[in-house]
Amino acid sequence: MRILLPVLMLLLTACGAEPPAEEASTAASGESSTVASEAAMTESAEPARLVVYTSRQPHLIEPLFDRYTEQTGIDIDYINDNEAALIERLDAEGSGTVADIFMTVDAGNLWHAAERGLLQPIESESLQAAVPEALRDDQGRWFGLSVRARTIVYHPERVDPDALSTYEALAEEAWDDRLCLRTSQKVYNQSLVAMLIEHHGEDRTEEIVRGWVDNLATNPFSSDTRLIEAIEAGQCDVGIVNSYYLGRKLAENPDYPVTLFWANQDTTGTHVNVSGAGVTRHAPRAEAAQALLEWLASPDAQAEFAQNNLEFPVNPDVTPRGIVEEWGDFRADDTPLQIAGERQAEAVRLMDRAGYR
Repeated sequence: MRILLPVLMLLLTACGAEPPAEEASTAASGESSTVASEAAMTESAEPARLVVYTSRQPHLIEPLFDRYTEQTGIDIDYINDNEAALIERLDAEGSGTVADIFMTVDAGNLWHAAERGLLQPIESESLQAAVPEALRDDQGRWFGLSVRARTIVYHPERVDPDALSTYEALAEEAWDDRLCLRTSQKVYNQSLVAMLIEHHGEDRTEEIVRGWVDNLATNPFSSDTRLIEAIEAGQCDVGIVNSYYLGRKLAENPDYPVTLFWANQDTTGTHVNVSGAGVTRHAPRAEAAQALLEWLASPDAQAEFAQNNLEFPVNPDVTPRGIVEEWGDFRADDTPLQIAGERQAEAVRLMDRAGYR
């Protein structure tokens, strides 16, 4: 049974006991991970194990960790918390950390951890081959492991798809009182606006964001799911969400009355982001940690890694499945994602000036 350490530590603290070292999980053996297993065992005489600090939901990563353990015999412990808390924890622990890997969502978060010196650069031919250049750090401090597309969704009975085109066009008068957005506090929207700044500059991007705010049918939502449900209910007609949120709705009900539209196909391409990971600066088992990242980016693991959350494989040699495959091919924005982090502060200030809350 896996033990989530924050919960365990709270219980022990309440009982007046000292918290133990990190708890563990699974094991076993396999082909693609023989090298990984050997690497881990050469670093330490202790039984092979890795520790991952992750903000990803446990049900999305546990099946992969279990499979890796089955193939290699390397146990994987993980601590689950939000990305901000994990970054602060890594910083506070310094060279005493037990974490080998930091795993989270959005390039902005990964960039932030790297810029604070919490991740170490690694050289890996297999990661460079599996992860497109735009979806990884140019210094090798983090790598995308799945792709998430943030695009337009609409109600097919109230919107002619021929009227849709770009994120920028949603600022036009035609969408007055018809647009729904998620809060600007979410890093997904901060990264989208950061990329708009990269493409258009601050002045033009502020015009676009002000147009979005003027066209809002209601206050921004706290989640993409609530936004999609608002479109279904008729509160608004169009919105911008990560595609997997709609995928979850369609998995429950294939006739769900909200449809996906690939934005900016004739211009910059649809904005994409990643879930990803890097080896921590003071990783006790850095070589084995790198081997796990290489396995997660391999065809052996990629389909499952992306499919668990209805995302897209980061490895271009792996084909999406199910609902994601049915959405068809699209042109993705190939601007290096680390720019989403570099321009994040600008994006937050711009959205605040534009009245986007």
